[in-house]
Amino acid sequence: MSPTIRHFSRLLGTAMVALLPVLGTVSAAQAATAVTYNLQATAVGQTASFTLGVQVSGSAPSTVASGANFNATLSVGSITVPTSASGYTVKQIQNVDLKIPVPSNSTYVSSSLTGGSNLGSGKPSVSESSGVVTIAIPGPIAAGQTATLPTLTLTLKAGASGQTVVSTLAGTSYSNPGLTFTAVVSVLFFTVNANTVGYPATTPALTTTTIQ
Repeated sequence: MSPTIRHFSRLLGTAMVALLPVLGTVSAAQAATAVTYNLQATAVGQTASFTLGVQVSGSAPSTVASGANFNATLSVGSITVPTSASGYTVKQIQNVDLKIPVPSNSTYVSSSLTGGSNLGSGKPSVSESSGVVTIAIPGPIAAGQTATLPTLTLTLKAGASGQTVVSTLAGTSYSNPGLTFTAVVSVLFFTVNANTVGYPATTPALTTTTIQ
């Protein structure tokens, strides 16, 4: 590797380290659960690993009748995109995907997003595939912008009596991530897309509903 490329890689790594806490500033009205994500960012062939603490709020009924539909809501609050990272200009973040598994002992009925602001020109969406619900926020969310993420409402059908329905976050490894996003950063004379994947170090229960 040439000295110029090595220097560029060091600068990029420094920028990514400073940028990754973008998603760490979270506010929510409900009581929140702390979650630590293991993250790995990659750009121009360089990879760096980090951890990121976020808070997620959840709400669901404590009990539900077997076979009945009920709602579970999840919210990750708001984020503020920094304008710089280690002296380099941050342009935006984009393509934020957060994944939530359909809880065991329940059947997926539908999902919807409500609220949210300052999320860029792309329209947030939610979809379900193979038992995983994905909140997709295309953005771009500009540097300096504080964005409020939409709240997810899952409509589920309760399973058999005596079981519990527990909402958690998806992701078990870098190859099976539950959180992905792209940060667009100016480094030297280049614009770099730092693609980031992550998964929760632990998967705490965000909501728990007992089926009667």
